[in-house]
Amino acid sequence: MKIEVWSDYVCPFCYIGKHRLEMALSQFPHKDQVEIEFKSFELDPNAPKNSGKSIHEAIAEKYGMSIEQAKQTNQGIGQQAASVGLSFDFDRMKPTNTFDAHRLVKFAKTQGKEADISEKLFRAYFTEGKHIGDHETLADIAEAAGLDRKQALDVLHDQNAYANDVRIDEAIAQQYGIRGVPFFLINQKYAISGAQPLETFVGALQKVWQEESASPAFEDLSTEDNVSCADGSCAIPETK
Repeated sequence: MKIEVWSDYVCPFCYIGKHRLEMALSQFPHKDQVEIEFKSFELDPNAPKNSGKSIHEAIAEKYGMSIEQAKQTNQGIGQQAASVGLSFDFDRMKPTNTFDAHRLVKFAKTQGKEADISEKLFRAYFTEGKHIGDHETLADIAEAAGLDRKQALDVLHDQNAYANDVRIDEAIAQQYGIRGVPFFLINQKYAISGAQPLETFVGALQKVWQEESASPAFEDLSTEDNVSCADGSCAIPETK
């Protein structure tokens, strides 16, 4: 089973949804046969690296609400995060552009560190108050994930490095009509949109496994028997 996950590293529901999926997988008896691939999605491709705004100010401006309303909204999201064991520190979050973070993840994928660095990027932004648009900060995160720091910086300093990989993910998202994240696509056939409840992920994994296991690998459109070879010998049609 393959699960493709479109997400952005400044999306709170992406972090919550990721952990709900992981919790569901921990209960799934076939988890060792599940592959997860992270796909790039930018909520705001035009976001500045250094907005100078707090997350409360950014949310208030984006949705046309007061700072107090933004704080209340973020508080509710923080409670959802806590329900899956995450701690969000909204007062320390630094809104930024995530394109370089996505490029870094694509580099990490070539080193087998995609999952590690994805988790560290989420935690850096939502819990540790780090600036994940800053190259030095990203290089630190890469090093903590087991990547070569200099190689990571070389990638980050080259704006073309892995840029196409990110754009391809985003183009596929457009083709699928994905407008929001997180978005989970299982076996390129079954979709889950948003940070759904844990029960939804558990049920989806079971449903997909049962249906895919029960379905034949292909539909047989043959119209005649005894016209194929099997077990080292060929069947000979009976004469009439």
